[in-house]
Amino acid sequence: MKKLLILLSEQICDLKKEKRELVGVFGRTGAGKSSLINAVIGEKDLLPSGSVSACTTVIIKVEANKQNQKYEAEIEFITKEEWTQELWFFLTFILNKENRKEEDADDHKDADERLSALYGEEWKNNRSEEYLVNNKHFEEIPEFIDSKEKTLTCDSAKKLSAELVKYTSSRSKYGMAKSIKKWFWPLVKCVTVRVPNNDLLQNVTLVDLPGNGDRNQSRDKMWKGVNHLNASVVQSCSTVWIVTDINRAASEKEPWEILKSASSLMGNGGQCQHIHFICTKSDDIEDSDDLSVAGVRAAIFKRNSWAKEEVRREFMNLMEVQTHFSGDCFKVFTVSSKEFFKKKKLGPDETEVPKLQEFLYELNDFHSETLKYVSGACGILSLIQGVGCGDVDGEKANVCTELEENLKREKSKVLELMKKSYRTFKKCIMEGVEKSNSSWKSVLKSFLYPDGISGSAFHSTMKCIVANNGVHKTRRGKTIQGKQQNLNEKLASKLMESIDEEFRKTFPNESKCEPFNGAISSFSLVTGTLVEKYRKYKGVQLQLEFLRTEEEKMKAQLKKIIRERKKEIYTSLTTTIEKNMQNCYEDAKQCVGEGYLKDVRDIIEQHVRAKKDVMFEKAKTVMMLNLQNLMVCQFIIDHT
Repeated sequence: MKKLLILLSEQICDLKKEKRELVGVFGRTGAGKSSLINAVIGEKDLLPSGSVSACTTVIIKVEANKQNQKYEAEIEFITKEEWTQELWFFLTFILNKENRKEEDADDHKDADERLSALYGEEWKNNRSEEYLVNNKHFEEIPEFIDSKEKTLTCDSAKKLSAELVKYTSSRSKYGMAKSIKKWFWPLVKCVTVRVPNNDLLQNVTLVDLPGNGDRNQSRDKMWKGVNHLNASVVQSCSTVWIVTDINRAASEKEPWEILKSASSLMGNGGQCQHIHFICTKSDDIEDSDDLSVAGVRAAIFKRNSWAKEEVRREFMNLMEVQTHFSGDCFKVFTVSSKEFFKKKKLGPDETEVPKLQEFLYELNDFHSETLKYVSGACGILSLIQGVGCGDVDGEKANVCTELEENLKREKSKVLELMKKSYRTFKKCIMEGVEKSNSSWKSVLKSFLYPDGISGSAFHSTMKCIVANNGVHKTRRGKTIQGKQQNLNEKLASKLMESIDEEFRKTFPNESKCEPFNGAISSFSLVTGTLVEKYRKYKGVQLQLEFLRTEEEKMKAQLKKIIRERKKEIYTSLTTTIEKNMQNCYEDAKQCVGEGYLKDVRDIIEQHVRAKKDVMFEKAKTVMMLNLQNLMVCQFIIDHT
């Protein structure tokens, strides 16, 4: 009985809800991400928006406050060591007059803006690291000094927004902004905003990502989902909202580059099931003063319909994205956050905000969560009642024998499918290694000598690539070809391409599809035949019902593990390459002065030439080992 009580205690403690669903909100600065979030959750004044100059500079997570009726913000700072590293980078490369080139103007402006926000004009008179990291500059935020989180609590969304602005925005429309002498956003890694009494956010977190990339290594890593101090953001999003101004929806490069550059991270390397392309400011019509109210509405509907068709057509042309996502995952919305609140030109439904709200309601999936909870509770009750019945002992041996036979049969079916997957992956990745070894020169050349870009223009990009271990993504998006530059990913590209198709089939993100071709879902220990056979034994039936609920819990847990581990398997190709390139980047960091670009290129090329065989083989080995570790039983690999 003591063992039974312990088991029951564990089962009751295990009755808890699923983890939160993440919805990532991407888009360029000024696209209307903050306004969109405000409209969708029905909080007009929560996130700063509506200003031409306003710019959200940190990751903001918005979720429900289930503890009290207050509006709260939890601010997570970067470490003092990380800020010291960023200062070193600014002072050594960006603000150093000897190293500065004309094409570094945007980076110089960025560094100037960050330092001026935090230090005012003081830093221009004293640029020493020792002075700039002195604690006297951070007396208003002792949490930063102590590596702690800071919490703001307010009675209204408007008050919280006003207090929060100096931690999240580089500029602000607020009149009170003039009175702010210090802006702390350069030191902020992430802000979690909690909203009371909001059903849409009960099991959903909206993640507002900065409008453009961040060169700083720690925050760029967080965006990519590989910072060990933070939960992966992009990789963990089950839904992605790509936000852009409707008048530039199909033609603007940045939202499409975001989709292309992040597709592998969200798809095979993540768990994204839905991509929503959201065209904002759908009420904005040129020359509307010459039209009647009815004419304005007709023009809006016509333009919105056209925009949806253009966006869908553009998506169908992105073959590299469709390697990871089907057309069924992609939907287009034309939204007006302003009209959702004002209701002058459009009714609420016509703004399409309610469509997004309905989607979030479905994502919350309250009914499904309740059923899971009730099902688990019923299983525990069945166990309690079954133990109390006297008819169990007589049939116990027979039931156990049949259960063991079922387990052996079902386990064999699952293992056979997994062995087949392993063999297929092994064949694919071996082909990828061969292609990587035969094409590394052309792959590296396309990265180090991009078409149409002069050496001098590539100079600052290469500095950032070397400083950030192979990755360059500027804050203003002024990268070569308009997207993130990742040398590690480029070198791993042939390996990734070799497994992409099989990976998507084996580990689909779509909710209607199952991993390993449905092998886990089809597993059944307690069959209907078994329940029918022992129907006259009430105690046996009740305990079989408990086993059935345990089986469902086990399969659900296993699917979660697979969903998380498959991201590690896929991204291990790039991370293994990065580790192998580490010494190369350290050597390249020592290059200075005239001939810098040539020296860096030579170091990288020589390193790859010398290490390529070992590097690509190591990436293959690590990936296959991760896949092997995911298998249900270790021995299945030994017999392939």
